[in-house]
Parts: sequence; C-alpha cells; structure tokens
Amino acid sequence: MRDLLPEETRRRRALARAILDHFALHGYDPVTPPAFELAEVLEKGLGALDPGDVLRFVEPESGEVCALRPDMTPQIARMVATRLAAEPVPIRLCYEGTIVRRRQGRAKKHRQIPQAGVELYGAPSPEGDLEALRLLASVTRAVGLESFVIDLGHALIARALVDVVPSPLDVEVTDALAQKDATRLRALLAGREASGVPARVADALVALPELAGGAEDRPGEEILARAEKLFAGTRAEGPLGELRALWETARGTGESGLGDVLRLDLGEVRGFAYYTGPIFHVLAPGPGEPVGAGGRYDDLLGRFGLPLQAVGFGLHLDAIARAREAAGVREERPLRVLVSADPPGEALAASLRARGIATAFHASGADALRYAAAHRFSHVVTEGNDGAVRIIQTDKPEAAVEIAAGAGGVDAIVRALGEEAPLVDEQP
Repeated sequence: MRDLLPEETRRRRALARAILDHFALHGYDPVTPPAFELAEVLEKGLGALDPGDVLRFVEPESGEVCALRPDMTPQIARMVATRLAAEPVPIRLCYEGTIVRRRQGRAKKHRQIPQAGVELYGAPSPEGDLEALRLLASVTRAVGLESFVIDLGHALIARALVDVVPSPLDVEVTDALAQKDATRLRALLAGREASGVPARVADALVALPELAGGAEDRPGEEILARAEKLFAGTRAEGPLGELRALWETARGTGESGLGDVLRLDLGEVRGFAYYTGPIFHVLAPGPGEPVGAGGRYDDLLGRFGLPLQAVGFGLHLDAIARAREAAGVREERPLRVLVSADPPGEALAASLRARGIATAFHASGADALRYAAAHRFSHVVTEGNDGAVRIIQTDKPEAAVEIAAGAGGVDAIVRALGEEAPLVDEQP
C-alpha cells in the first residue's frame, strides 16, 4: 500500500485516460465494478481463495463475507450475467480500477495494482481472440511503447499434460513449469511418484519450457512442428491445433499489427484457472513483469448462469509506467497557469478557466515563479499596474512574452499560451 503524490497521481490518471480513450475508439463501453465483492462471487469465478492471498472482512449489517477484489474479470462476468444478459452480442466492455493481490516473495505483503482492461463477450474463437490481440498490440503502441512482444500460448496445453500427473506431484510440476525449470521437471518426472506417467507425456512436459520463441532465429513453424510430434497421442493435440490456427491467422494478416511482435510460449501456466483457450502476455523492457495479460475464458459466465464465450485482457498501469520510463518516453506536461496579480486579477483567472485552461490565482508580491515551479504550474501570468500582461514559462523564465494593455485581451493571452503548448518534460 502506498500514497501517490500529485505528480504521480496526474501521470497515472493521464495514462488511464489515454488507455480508456483508446478502448472507446474501438467501441468498448466503460463499466465500474465495486471495490469489494462477496467472497462467494469471487470464488465462483476464481475457485477457492487462499485466505492469505485475499483481504477479507465481514459486512457488519448482513454478516456476509466480502473481499477486496484480486481480479475484476469475475466481477464483470457477474455483472454481464445478471444485468446485461439480454444485450445483443458481442458485448464490449472496458474498465479501470485497482485490485489487491498478495506480493510474492518472503514479505508476502498485499499490494495495490492499478489496472485497465477489456472484456469481449459472445465473440467466438478465433475471431474474438484476434480482436483482443490486435487491441492489445495497438493500445501498447498508443501508450508509447514500441519495443514489446506478445507471448501467445494455450491454457489447455499444459493443463492436459499436467492432469495426467498424480497428486500432489502435479503441484510441483506446475510450479516447475511456471519457473521454466526443465532440469527440475526432468528430476520430478524421473522419480518414483511419476512412475505411472506415460513416457510421451513426461517427455512433452520436460520439453514445454523450450517450446517458446517465434523470432527469425527460431521460427514459430519450427516450434509448432516439434510440439506436434511431442504431443501426438496426448490430449494436448487439440489445443495445439487451435493455437496453430490462431497463430497462422494472426501472423498472416499484415494489417493486424501482430506480425512483428507475436511470439509463442507453449509452456505458459501463469494466470487464473478460468482460462480455457488462448492466453497471452505482453512483455516490454523495464518492469521485469508483464505489462498486460489475458486470454479466453469461455466457462466463466456459465458459472453465473449465462453460458457465453469470452476473451479479454488487463493492463498493469504501474508496469507500463516503468516500461515507458525505460523506453525514454517523455511525458506531456499539462497547461496549468498561475495568475499572479492584485485582487482585480481574479477576473483574468476566471476568464482563462472559462476557456478551459486550468488556472489558480496567487496574490502578487509573493515569489510567484518559485511557487509555480514547486506546484507544477507550466506558466505564470502577471498583470502590471499599466494593464500589460507578462507570460512566463516556469522552466524557461528567460523566454517571457509581454502583451501590451489592450492588445487583444484574454484572447491574446490564450493564443500566446497555446503557441507554447503542449509542453514535454525532459524527465519521463
């Protein structure tokens, strides 16, 4: 848990607004689920919740157990199943908000994760998957990231193989897959507990961490061909065929924006258990974790009484911010004006606000420029006794503009401010 001071708050809100605006351009309507949810609703979507992973409390009036949401997808699924079931499909929804998850590692602290994402209901595979992938690529570019990849896999590939492994060994195998640890997988599957696992399944599991790539040095076709040999005769054959069809369609359509960023990762097991089809993660230099993730979850709405296909993804705003910083993306600094004048100057401040310019009034005599810089105002406007107006850019005070009394009034000031905007911070 942490506080956000003004500058970070402004940047996060600007990022969220840019993302939601991009979703709106693609026809997605915004929804806002509650910050906490009945625990039974979350468990219906996510399965049994580890008491240590979720912050729970008892609602005083009803006595029902609630929890701070660790994921918004089950909430929106509940919303669609109970409130939007009569809407024609496909239903396109987007959201922005904060989830709370337990931080991995020794500290095991909970952390707030600001997210924005989309949910697409009633769109079959592969059409819906392609729409989600294209939107994921385009919104990642829209926030200023050009160096990124999207890892594409299928949730049922690893699941089909791990289901053959007896319990509790299956938990260790899944953990080794998550760590991409082929050596540990080999040791686990060579042990006595794995004696009943068919050799073909064991070989496929050990190979899963290596079935990743898709760049020029290791073409996706090579990975898929090897997987087809490894998975022959196992239940992973069907999901692999679905993945191949999606891969070939996405890579074969030049205007999709996916050809140069899409990669394969057949051993991916991250994410909640509700995924039933293609899964994907977008990775960019800097944050050390995915900046976004999603996939297909056709069974989720059925748990709330509305069998309906679904696919979606969420973006992690803090991870995107770190990726933007690593990429050297410069932040636009908003136009914010400090009017420093005698009390009659309040009329000037009001006139600027009426024209949509964020403006505060500051009594003259104080150190207006220093105050403006400390509080992130982009410009200081002073009004002299003779009616002349001076416009000073906070970070370049030597480049002041002076407008003589009667030389255009407020409109002249607005034009002078507009000629200098938008501003760009030197530091991201």
